[in-house]
Amino acid sequence: KQRILGIMPEFLTVSDRNTPPLSARQKFHLSFLTALDPFMFGLAGLDAGVSQAQNAFPGYGQGLEGYGKRLGASYADTFDGYLWGGAILPVWLHEDPRYFRKGHGPFLSRLLYAAASTLWCRRDNRSWGPNYAYVSGNLIAGGISNAYYAASDRGVGLTVDRAATVIAEGSITSEFAEFWPDLQRHLPGRRKHPAGTP
Repeated sequence: KQRILGIMPEFLTVSDRNTPPLSARQKFHLSFLTALDPFMFGLAGLDAGVSQAQNAFPGYGQGLEGYGKRLGASYADTFDGYLWGGAILPVWLHEDPRYFRKGHGPFLSRLLYAAASTLWCRRDNRSWGPNYAYVSGNLIAGGISNAYYAASDRGVGLTVDRAATVIAEGSITSEFAEFWPDLQRHLPGRRKHPAGTP
């Protein structure tokens, strides 16, 4: 039920910083739960449509066939990213794939905190450090994508570029996760409860 606007999954967001670390099984469960969510398929469809309109990855061609190939590639990128960056590497490196919402403090401080979350994460021992799993996972996913992207769209440069794009998108997603409760309180029709009541 953790969703932004009722549609965008927020399964990897935590508001309580004292939340216990995840087991290996839980990391895989949350990763698959997010990657297989209908919203992710819709997002891949939107991404494929934009790519087709811009004639990105021209090796796929145009028409329904070109769109289908772009859709498959876009979703495969997403799935691989969640599998490697959200499950396999976090288990191996003992890193927590979740976003820990700051939820208080000056706006700029929270903005920068959310933006940096793809590069800095909590570890299973509750310390904080570089987010090796997320960054490496997206590089691995970018490398795997060379197997299904058209020959003209392969290579080290494009692999790094795709990984950097996903990392930037992850920062934007973290911004939504950080500020959604604040925005939600100001939505029209949102009932205001007296202090101390649910």
